[in-house]
Amino acid sequence: MKYSLEHIARIVGSSSKGTDAVIEHLVLDSRKIYSPATSLFFALKGPRRDGHQFIAEVYKKGVRNFIISEMPALTAYPEANFILVNDSLVALQQLAAWHRGQFNIPVIGITGSNGKTIVKEWLYQLLHADYNIVRSPKSYNSQIGVPLSVWQMSEQNTLAIFEAGISMPGEMKKLWNIIRPTIGIITNIGEAHSEGFESIQKKVEEKIQLLRGAKEVIFSNDHFEVTKAVDLWRDAETHATHKEPFHLFSWGTKVNSILQITSIKKQSTCTLISASLRQKPYADSTGHASITIFFTDDASIENAITCWCVLLVLGVDQKKIEERMKTLQPVNMRLELKKGINHCNIINDSYSADLSSLEIALNFLSQQGGGSKKTVILSDFLQSSLKDEDLYSLLLESLQKHHVDRLIGIGGKISKTLSSRVLHPGQPAITELYDSTGDFIQQYRSSQFKEETVLIKGARVFEFEKIVQLLEQKVHQTVLEINLNAIAHNLKVYQNHLDPATKVMGMVKAFAYGSGGAEIAGILQYQKVDYLGVAYVDEGVELRKMGITLPIMVMNPEETAFESLIEYNLEPDIYSFELLHSFDAFLQNEGLQQYPVHIEIETGMNRLGFAAGEIEALGDFLRDTSCMKVQTVFSHLAASEDAMEDKFTFEQFDLYKQAVRQLKGKLQYSFIEHLANSGAIFRLPQLQLDMVRLGIGLYGVDSSNTHQAELQPVATLRSTIAQLKYLKAGESVSYNRKGIVKKDSVIATVRIGYADGFSRHLGNGRGKMLVKGQLAPVMGTVCMDMTMIDVTGIEGIREGDEVIIFGKELPVQKIAEWAGTIPYEIMTAISQRVKRVYFEE
Repeated sequence: MKYSLEHIARIVGSSSKGTDAVIEHLVLDSRKIYSPATSLFFALKGPRRDGHQFIAEVYKKGVRNFIISEMPALTAYPEANFILVNDSLVALQQLAAWHRGQFNIPVIGITGSNGKTIVKEWLYQLLHADYNIVRSPKSYNSQIGVPLSVWQMSEQNTLAIFEAGISMPGEMKKLWNIIRPTIGIITNIGEAHSEGFESIQKKVEEKIQLLRGAKEVIFSNDHFEVTKAVDLWRDAETHATHKEPFHLFSWGTKVNSILQITSIKKQSTCTLISASLRQKPYADSTGHASITIFFTDDASIENAITCWCVLLVLGVDQKKIEERMKTLQPVNMRLELKKGINHCNIINDSYSADLSSLEIALNFLSQQGGGSKKTVILSDFLQSSLKDEDLYSLLLESLQKHHVDRLIGIGGKISKTLSSRVLHPGQPAITELYDSTGDFIQQYRSSQFKEETVLIKGARVFEFEKIVQLLEQKVHQTVLEINLNAIAHNLKVYQNHLDPATKVMGMVKAFAYGSGGAEIAGILQYQKVDYLGVAYVDEGVELRKMGITLPIMVMNPEETAFESLIEYNLEPDIYSFELLHSFDAFLQNEGLQQYPVHIEIETGMNRLGFAAGEIEALGDFLRDTSCMKVQTVFSHLAASEDAMEDKFTFEQFDLYKQAVRQLKGKLQYSFIEHLANSGAIFRLPQLQLDMVRLGIGLYGVDSSNTHQAELQPVATLRSTIAQLKYLKAGESVSYNRKGIVKKDSVIATVRIGYADGFSRHLGNGRGKMLVKGQLAPVMGTVCMDMTMIDVTGIEGIREGDEVIIFGKELPVQKIAEWAGTIPYEIMTAISQRVKRVYFEE
């Protein structure tokens, strides 16, 4: 649906001065603007970012319509239409609630601690043949995500499915007003997001407010807290209205359940769930029913039963339910970025094909593609009610918005529709069309893909994982998985401890602490950090080649690299007079003026930097030269994470402040001051100054160990078992016979060694690995390519089983402790032959 700006102004309780602007898209993020002429930007205020700060950027990108709570300088935006409100978020929610009121279709609202997204996606898989479904993208279930989800509703939709998530009291009432479900679902209740509530029961009571006005409520009466809260809510509503407020559809093992689960039989690859239906019209003549799903974990079983209940409520025939349940596919909650052949990057989304998830994948492509060429490989979109011509027109428009260079289509529908299509300027070149994945593979040539980012997206039946295998770099089975969501989460955790005006320099030196420099820099640039820091010029050059445009400070510039430094617009750290004089001479020879530099002060680290006695002469030189301009002045703290060394840390601070005062007196212009590193951000807020340098903390390690629980681990190092050995007592393991088994034992050989970065210090029982949730000690010495572990007593162990070297379940800090070192060394030691896989949930 389209709204006039004047109509929107009335909806949010404001006014608009005589404009005929038509709005189709709501925009909150200045990085995600694809149809500026019909977009409305909401300037939302957050704890750190204020959307009003990005009005100029959004205006420059062509947006002319804004909802604001603070009026900017109107002369700067002569063509803009501003709607002034008290609270932009409230206005967004009001608009979404109005939009929801224009539709009279079944709306399913899902809440709970876990399983919301899986239930939503499975319902889509099970019902898309019967309905034109609109649903929440990804996990859009917050105070901001729900309005954006509901805004997607259109006249073509016949069913809506939305998630609702909360983190504090009072939030669900606002979400209910936007969703107003006709069918309410409560999944299980756990500890997730409980920080804002006095108890689990209080959280449940808040969540069930989503049920108000629903005709059907689906829940498990095996969950005591949920059942108690639902009963209290029903009694209160009945007392207030003098009638039964809604129909309760309960499931569980109890005899009073409408769908009573009588047995759950798990087999090797599937689960048979049997039940008795206790109430008409759901029950057949026998009252018995069953489903089979190709999952065996408890969470999937519970989610499938919830979906079963929904299908019964919607009147789907039990025989159809049984057939469709067998087709349920895993919901892949992440996009993977892998290194590909010929210097390509491969984004693997070979799990689904619909317009909503395509937009998410294209956002990820834009984020990670940088300045490289962008290619998209797409299958037929099988789950759309649109006509093929309309569907693929929308698809091409979306590709064009994201500046995709070429499209490879696979499938009968996409090939037939696009084969005769005349492309408009700016649309991607359709270089190849194939009827099947097999046809593509048969004609595949690796030379067709070079130095580009390739998004592979297709419905599961097309088996695009075969294409992924063709294009990804061939490496051995040890991989380092990098969670890009965790990087963004950790950044926000640190930002929440900073003053809003304090800038952030993200440290991506040493291959981003082993995690991958360009990929991490890409996410930091997307999250709008202010600076990046690298160790050497070649690291900065690599980032520039990958499309990174942020300012980059080089901490160890070498005279031999000055030309590259200038060519790629990198900013050197000047730490000595020798370096200062040589760089100044180079700039003079090149005829360059006011080149940005950073000045490092020595305050006690005794590594690099100008000493206190050199500041006077340094200031005179910088004042007199026209070749350089100081961007920042900084120093390194030696022990900011250690409370026992705070006296020394503040002595460093005093020396730094003294040097800054001297330089300011000489230069007569301002520059950025920065001193605090990851450890100091949490412990010593008085050292924030103008900017902080965030390094190891980005990767989920709190060096001060004061806020570790708030951070998420970024990296997981995984490998697999190559072989199992069954040894008798007294036999030896590995070189030099250092490992002697004291009893009959099972020894697993794991595909990782010191050439991969697994330290020899972890040999002979000092280190451990995680197998099937149990710690297995290292046996004998660590070899170059292999390490042996003792898996005696771990049930069900097999060759090929996964082994966790470090990750969420086994923190890298513990590995460092066993090795007698620090997490920095463990992470940066992971060699380049270990494949990095980047994913975004």
